[in-house]
Amino acid sequence: MSKSTRLSIIKRIQQKRNSFMISYITSTRPQLEVMMSMDAIRKIYEHLYLKSASDSDERRIDLFIHSNGGEATVPWRLVTLIREYSDHFGVIVPYKAFSAATLTAMGADEIVMHPMGMLGPTDPTVTNRFNPKDSASGELLGISVEDVTAFIALIKEDAGIRHEDELVTAFNKLDEQVHPLALGNVKRFVSQSRMMARKLLSLHMDKAKDDHKIKEIVENLTSKLYYHGHPINRVEASIEVGLPNVVVPKRDLEKLIWNLYLEYEREIKMEESFAPGSEFLTIFPTLAVNDSAVSPLQTAKLAFIESLVRTDVFLWEYLLSGTKMANGGVQVSTIVNKQGWLTE
Repeated sequence: MSKSTRLSIIKRIQQKRNSFMISYITSTRPQLEVMMSMDAIRKIYEHLYLKSASDSDERRIDLFIHSNGGEATVPWRLVTLIREYSDHFGVIVPYKAFSAATLTAMGADEIVMHPMGMLGPTDPTVTNRFNPKDSASGELLGISVEDVTAFIALIKEDAGIRHEDELVTAFNKLDEQVHPLALGNVKRFVSQSRMMARKLLSLHMDKAKDDHKIKEIVENLTSKLYYHGHPINRVEASIEVGLPNVVVPKRDLEKLIWNLYLEYEREIKMEESFAPGSEFLTIFPTLAVNDSAVSPLQTAKLAFIESLVRTDVFLWEYLLSGTKMANGGVQVSTIVNKQGWLTE
């Protein structure tokens, strides 16, 4: 019943908004998070194409988005694609729209925010092969742009070090921990993030007349909010960040927005942490100590792109291979069988 329920709610939101709406939902499920990525652009295009090929001449398009972010190049490609098919582009934020999702919202004529809706700072976290490694797992650690700038600010403002020789010494300490090319990559990414934000805002703001306002918004989102995970509610987005296009929905629309989000939340199980060990024990509750087993094929839905013309789901198929330990626990490996987009 979930799909029919979702489509019914989408239809009612469209009627309220006088628009064509596409949902783009990526998993924020703990331990099974999925990022916005370029492969979704192709799927969204197919929704836009099917819509344009129909009898509908609707030129208002809404993007219903929930995501913790993703690839830095996605927002520009996504926003400019949708704008080719619309005269008015709105973004609806039911809950989380962080990082790249915030940048996407910045390119909209309207940002319709539910009371639970949150935007986030747009300073990127950069990972490349020059980044330092985690001592325990050996995995590359992401470097937050604001962590680097905050270190410099700490030296200058809090420690009171301003002499050139002392600043060089402090920077050399950082250089000992982080490869110089990783630091250079940080600079490149923050420049790209700011350029992207300016370009997206300029799609609906006057680049000449509103230049100061655009710069102020970009600065607020990339430098003045010092914690990358800081949640920006709709009041803060409008008053403190300065976004001119934040819209508060009426109560009936607000209820529909939240109900639609809850349908996706249940489908993706976003309130349940992905725990292979617990899942394995649920499948094999009577497995004897030192015995091993492999689960039947399991599936998890990790992303949705959905409209009244089509439903695309990013599906993850996996097996759980495990052994019962003497202490009652299990040693479990997750074996990915297949993953990719499926059209329902």
